[in-house]
Amino acid sequence: MTQEQMVLSHLRTGLSISPLEALDKYGCFRLASVIFNLRAAGYEIQTLDGASSRNGRTKHYAVYKLTSAPAVGGQRRFQF
Repeated sequence: MTQEQMVLSHLRTGLSISPLEALDKYGCFRLASVIFNLRAAGYEIQTLDGASSRNGRTKHYAVYKLTSAPAVGGQRRFQF
């Protein structure tokens, strides 16, 4: 299974995904690239802001959530 298929499967469960989570669960170093490819395949994916604080510093990162899949008969590269 490709990283794109694993990330899509994760998103289809209704969960969001962050870059650190994608690295930990799926070995995906470039989540933004995977999301770009999924969007190009017709999936609507929302980008949310994530943040974490440590030692008085706040780090911001993207969190992605699937909002809709391509219409039936649309361009869909990733099927299960």
